[in-house]
Amino acid sequence: MLALNLPTFEVKMKEDGTKKMIFDVIRRKYVALTPEEWVRQHFVHYLIEQLGYPQELLANEVEVTLNGTSKRCDTVLYDRELKARMIVEYKAADIPITQKIFNQIMRYNMVLRVDYLVVSNGISHYCCKMDYTNNNYEFLSVIPNYNAL
Repeated sequence: MLALNLPTFEVKMKEDGTKKMIFDVIRRKYVALTPEEWVRQHFVHYLIEQLGYPQELLANEVEVTLNGTSKRCDTVLYDRELKARMIVEYKAADIPITQKIFNQIMRYNMVLRVDYLVVSNGISHYCCKMDYTNNNYEFLSVIPNYNAL
């Protein structure tokens, strides 16, 4: 797997037949190691270990229904009252971050109405803070520490 623009962590991997698996600390199980999963696991560890996000308030592969179609948010951060606060969308490191990806996460946000949207391919990371009062958003220079949310 490619080196990412994220801190390293103690990766737990195993092989299941011919398939490589990586341990997901959020789902508490081994999942198929894909390029996107490689980014997800690094980013989740970054949120928990570097930015102080409580592991118990993060969920991976959160299903939302939009216009009768089921979609899955890669990672969702909840507050202590279990209201969604942040959606994180991951792409593999070789996938450039484009407007199409922002449109995807905005569709998910039509359902969850979170305060923050984050997109990462492990190399580039973008975070925007939603402003529902003015029907706008602001790109932030960094992903906020949990206590700053």
